[in-house]
Amino acid sequence: MKPAPRPAESSPSKARLRLWLRLLKSTRQVEAVLRERLRTEFGTTLPRFDVMAALARYEDGLKMSALSGVLRVSNGNVTGIVDRLAEDGHVVRVQMQGDRRASVVRLTADGRAEFTRQAAAHAAWIDALLDDFTEAEAEALATRFDAVTTQEEKA
Repeated sequence: MKPAPRPAESSPSKARLRLWLRLLKSTRQVEAVLRERLRTEFGTTLPRFDVMAALARYEDGLKMSALSGVLRVSNGNVTGIVDRLAEDGHVVRVQMQGDRRASVVRLTADGRAEFTRQAAAHAAWIDALLDDFTEAEAEALATRFDAVTTQEEKA
């Protein structure tokens, strides 16, 4: 089945819409590759990788609510992932002094080592997937997309 022909209109808003759709398509394709490779090469998931990546940036750990905020997902989403990472020995929950209801989640030494392995592979996969971009192009695009994020935060 052939797609319907596009209107001949050429306006900045149409071009930006097309850009967004191409970005979304590209992002989904890269994400699908990453999900598959994490599953087949490490027996893990992208959400688990994301939790470990967030925790790797905070050596003292994060409260569950802060971890949810960093990842921009609900506490419920993070709880199950943290439970599985704890079962695997990759994270530990440490109860906060003075508040028995709150705990901080930290990577264990094994978790940090495993994340280091996964992160190296992840970086290599991204490098290969985006190798058509020069370093200058990648930096310029990153700067342009940072501007979009900054606009969103101001709104």
